[in-house]
Amino acid sequence: MKILSRSEELLLLTVYRLKSEAYTFNIRGNLKEITGKASGYGALYVLLERLVEKGYLKAYMSDPTPERGGKRKRIYTITTEAVEVLNDIRKVERLAWDGIGELKIDK
Repeated sequence: MKILSRSEELLLLTVYRLKSEAYTFNIRGNLKEITGKASGYGALYVLLERLVEKGYLKAYMSDPTPERGGKRKRIYTITTEAVEVLNDIRKVERLAWDGIGELKIDK
């Protein structure tokens, strides 16, 4: 099984969720909703490009949009390989948590 960092996992799930709206601004906003923390754009770009290099994301430039003054957006899409890895991770996490209720320390 291939291993992802938690940040990579959350980012891939976010791209999957956003579909054709998965560009940096929206990705950052969705990650902030999930984690309660704002990622810096620089760190986000590094992580996105790492996932492109690993073959888990593909990127393309959108058509220019009037609301961005004619600028294009870099849109990310998730690959089949990434979906397989995420499904494997979900299975492993379910097995690891199976039979464990709420965690607490006995005193």
